[in-house]
Amino acid sequence: MATKLNLASKPFSNRSLPWVVAGVIIVVSLISLVFIVRSTAQARAQGDLVQNDINSLSRREHEFRQRATAIKNSLTTEQLQTLSAAHTLVERKHFSWSRLFADLESALPADVRVKRIAVRGVSTRSNETLAELELTVVAKTPAIVTEMIAAMDRGGIFHANLRAQNLQRGRGESGAEYELEVAYRPRAGSPTSNVASSSVPPASTALGGTAQ
Repeated sequence: MATKLNLASKPFSNRSLPWVVAGVIIVVSLISLVFIVRSTAQARAQGDLVQNDINSLSRREHEFRQRATAIKNSLTTEQLQTLSAAHTLVERKHFSWSRLFADLESALPADVRVKRIAVRGVSTRSNETLAELELTVVAKTPAIVTEMIAAMDRGGIFHANLRAQNLQRGRGESGAEYELEVAYRPRAGSPTSNVASSSVPPASTALGGTAQ
């Protein structure tokens, strides 16, 4: 005789299973909470160390600035002028005329002639030399100069702005003179000529023309 079980009158139930699941969830939650608290404490400790380093560097910078100001205030006008001249001399030693000539030769078109170059300022920032130049070139048409300026900007070594245009006055000369303000930023490893020169000659030097 087959035994029949009516689940509607006697449903199956496991009362221990919910407690086991609840216990597992509680344990996992406690472990996660401990991990989060520990990670938060470590992050806060590292943040405190970084903030202490920043505060220490700020105090040292403030002290150095105060010392520099005190030293500067103690110098006479003559000493300040001498110090400025010394800084200028050091910066100019980083300027290479041979590199400038090589960079110009690669940047200028064949139908543009350089008549005059004047260095108006040389500075060094983060081991990078920056120079302000006055450049006078001779070209037959303004379009050639415009294209030359655009090519200089694309190259990234020179940034030129046209300042003035003067008609040629010499006998048998055609075209016009164009005066440019040029910012020169030589790249590391730029090509240089065989002429070894690391110092700056007089403020005005000619290339392809006569010095002025």
